[in-house]
Amino acid sequence: MTSDAAETIALKALAYLANREDALTRFLALSGAGMAELRERAGEPDFLAGVTDFLLGDEELLTGFCEAETLDARSVHMARHVLAGA
Repeated sequence: MTSDAAETIALKALAYLANREDALTRFLALSGAGMAELRERAGEPDFLAGVTDFLLGDEELLTGFCEAETLDARSVHMARHVLAGA
């Protein structure tokens, strides 16, 4: 998986979370980020790796995201691996 593909998956995951208020609230609380920081850091690989970590830690969110984007969970795992190594 390329870094561009991994970033695309993570940005789609972030958009998915943003459309689920409870999930976004939990993500912000766990990451310590605020809405302004979320916008500022959305292009940073380490922040996007955190987004994928959060998604991977919640099976219901992961399943919903994968269904919405017609991806399998392995793609999210691979994206996380690529982003963490970037």
